Amino acid sequence: MFWLLIGLLLALFCWFNYKKLNYWASKGVNQKRVYLLYEIYKVLCMRKPFAEIVKDSYNDFPNSRYNGGFQFYRPVLVLRDSELIKQITVKDFEYFTDHMNFIPEGTEPLWTSNLFALKGDKWRDMRATLSPAFTGSKMRAMFALMSECAQEVSKYFENHPEEKKSIELKDFFTRYTNDIIATCAFGVQCNSIKQRKNEFYIMGKMATDFTGFWKNFKVILYVMMPKLCKVIGITFFDNKVSMFFRRIIKDTIKMREKNDITRPDMIHLLMEARKGRLNYEETSAAQEAGFATVKESEIGKTVKKVKDAITDDDITAQALIFFFAGFDTVATFMVLMAYELAVNPDIQERLQNEIDAVLEENDGKITYESINKMKYLDMVTSETLRKWPVAIGMDRVCVKTYTIPAVLPDEVPVTIQVGDVISVPVYGIHMDPKYYPNPVKFDPERFNDENKVNIKSQMYMPFGSGPRNCIGSRFALLEAKVVFVSLLSKFNIVPTEKSEIPLKLSNAGFSFNSKKGFWFALKQRD
Repeated sequence: MFWLLIGLLLALFCWFNYKKLNYWASKGVNQKRVYLLYEIYKVLCMRKPFAEIVKDSYNDFPNSRYNGGFQFYRPVLVLRDSELIKQITVKDFEYFTDHMNFIPEGTEPLWTSNLFALKGDKWRDMRATLSPAFTGSKMRAMFALMSECAQEVSKYFENHPEEKKSIELKDFFTRYTNDIIATCAFGVQCNSIKQRKNEFYIMGKMATDFTGFWKNFKVILYVMMPKLCKVIGITFFDNKVSMFFRRIIKDTIKMREKNDITRPDMIHLLMEARKGRLNYEETSAAQEAGFATVKESEIGKTVKKVKDAITDDDITAQALIFFFAGFDTVATFMVLMAYELAVNPDIQERLQNEIDAVLEENDGKITYESINKMKYLDMVTSETLRKWPVAIGMDRVCVKTYTIPAVLPDEVPVTIQVGDVISVPVYGIHMDPKYYPNPVKFDPERFNDENKVNIKSQMYMPFGSGPRNCIGSRFALLEAKVVFVSLLSKFNIVPTEKSEIPLKLSNAGFSFNSKKGFWFALKQRD
């Protein structure tokens, strides 16, 4: 009887997984054959870089508008067609308002309360609350804080000539983004280049590190057994990380309210939002941060009174996701821009000529307005984000039953149920020669005035698409441009004997990483 029961349970387990692993095939959608143990193995051991896995999903069925795929033990519908992507992420957004969230509600308040994880009306209210914090006028106010951090970086290397002979760029840029986020989001000043083991940087590394077997194993547990994780108390963030950021926010708010301190950073803006005093200010085209900047939807522009009061934990959650999104991800963007400039010295020289001309026109100073008018700088950043998109892939979760009508001869109408996941393989799209000829070539001319008008919005999505795009695109672009203007005005970025050229992507983590690190040097300009 015992073995019969075991056999029955195994049969049910196999049947359930067979049904799940063939979810889209059963709906008449093209889908590769997948195996449970192999899918788990791929996530745990990362047999190839995550970006390549995303690109493979895009290339599996090149003649289809969409196909079935699998991500973290969940069936996903992979979209390939630009019009279909636009239809689902923009026009019919009301059917796909949420992100895939593998962390059970109630297990980690600092995660489930942030803008990325919030769902439905809670997300709409918080988006409308936070959007005014990322307009051009607010970026202008934060520009001075960013510029100060960038100048500190340049001064450090001018005063430490030996250190600039060999720099691991990922370490360097994560320290820079750490200091930017510390001052612009948390109101904390630190210098992570000088004080290499400051607490803010250590905690930031702990919060954003997703490399290694056990980190990946935790992700699988969350996806496959979220209720078990909630019961046994497995948390997304280390308790030290949660306690640290809660303390920082609580102490800062208390000090500012007591001493009536105003500072142009995110804590101040969120404190203003809590009082209902933060309004959306439309930004003129001249103030935009660049071609890659995403446009805010009417949802973000609509002033709404949040139904529930904004708590200190809510403020901490928004500041923490700002850190989570901007610490490693934006640093990686900067690293890869530096890499491309180093291996393409002609592009670097042309960019330096533009920087020198702007500095000469402005008596050696860079202003918020002048940095946003630098066309070639914007072309270089735009092409970096094309070749190395910040969002390697994006997802949407269906919240109302939706049907994709058949268009091609081999298609059948596909009904997407509530809870089904849509996946957009951004990296695969950006590397498609149909849209970007010779896609492995770094070519900023793709984004000159003549060419960029021909780029479809749904074929260029470094910061996502539709109302649920990245709220911080202006911030990310500005902090990158500020530090490169500061560095390139004084230094050339050059390869060393330790530089890995061409770059070989590491299998570790979910972003672009190098197997041997990004080792380059800064050479003082004449």
